[in-house]
Amino acid sequence: MKFGLVAGETSGDLLGAGLIRAIRDRVPEARFEGVAGPAMLEAGCERLADADTLAVMGLIEPLKHLPELLRLRSNLVKHWTRSPPDVFVGVDAPDFNLGLERRLKDVGIRTAHYVGPTVWAWRQGRIRTIAKSVDRVLCILPFEKDFYDEHGVDAVFVGHPKADRVPAVVDTAAARRSLGIDEEGTVVGLLPGSRASEVSRLGPLFAAAVKILAGRQPAPRFVTPVAMNRLRPMLKTILDAEGVADYVTLLDGRSEEVLAAADVVLLASGTAALEAALFQRPTVAAYRVSSPTAWLIRRLGLLKIDYVTMPNHLTDEPLVPEFIQEDATPAKLAEAVAALLDDPERRAAISREFAKLRARLALGADQCAAEAVLDLVDD
Repeated sequence: MKFGLVAGETSGDLLGAGLIRAIRDRVPEARFEGVAGPAMLEAGCERLADADTLAVMGLIEPLKHLPELLRLRSNLVKHWTRSPPDVFVGVDAPDFNLGLERRLKDVGIRTAHYVGPTVWAWRQGRIRTIAKSVDRVLCILPFEKDFYDEHGVDAVFVGHPKADRVPAVVDTAAARRSLGIDEEGTVVGLLPGSRASEVSRLGPLFAAAVKILAGRQPAPRFVTPVAMNRLRPMLKTILDAEGVADYVTLLDGRSEEVLAAADVVLLASGTAALEAALFQRPTVAAYRVSSPTAWLIRRLGLLKIDYVTMPNHLTDEPLVPEFIQEDATPAKLAEAVAALLDDPERRAAISREFAKLRARLALGADQCAAEAVLDLVDD
């Protein structure tokens, strides 16, 4: 039995790896090949191309890489047409995967898309493309299945893999000991993103906010898990330029330990925001895209939601202050972080709500996703 997979960037690579392991638990002889990162390679996937190829953000930016992406997609179609997998699974990266899935489905290959494209939030016209491209959508958020069901798309809620990994009770003291941080001090986690484009836009804002917050007595300790080694020089340059390098500890990875250790987290709105909520951390989020992308989104009315930070869609009231585009300023970010640091009762209330959220999402996603994919083979 053979499975084709295409994952984009780090989060998709981790999802793909979990799916591979869960399928192999059920079908030990299963083979896997596709666009993969290090986690999928370690899980046993044969790499046809690197997942980093798809790590392009925005509406305008991918145009520079379009010839390379189209060439890759064409090569994958040719490869899997000659040697079809039993099921193809596109892991996130919908702008790339939906077109690939449609062409594979047209030649009779069963297709699944893991992580439902956020058509409920923006570019809702894509639901027609999804219906033509995939046999099944694997949703990681509970309300998504209802949306897809309403539009006649087969969808399964599998839970969220990150929720499965996060303990119900987070040991903050142990995380601080592991990181060599004072157990009694105040810790702010800084996560400016996993892409160079995110770090270049948000890094200077976060560094300037650190400069403001460093004036508190006593000053918090700031800790940043560096997502990729190539981002470390960029972050160091940004911190040096603002004169705050001595206040910020840069770590190679270890983002989960940083989240567990933090009193408050300041981050780039994205997958890290939900992860921070699962770790029950009070959070402040910022989000910026390029000016042309922002102009297009506003001009075309593509965004259909009031909040862009995922936890705010999953709790009864929005609990994560978010600052988008021009609204994301160092002063506003610092003020929001300081407000949480100064209000331990508010922090405790937020943590309790996030604990309930984690319980709703922890369903054993790898296993549920594997069952949903293997069910397509049986069909």
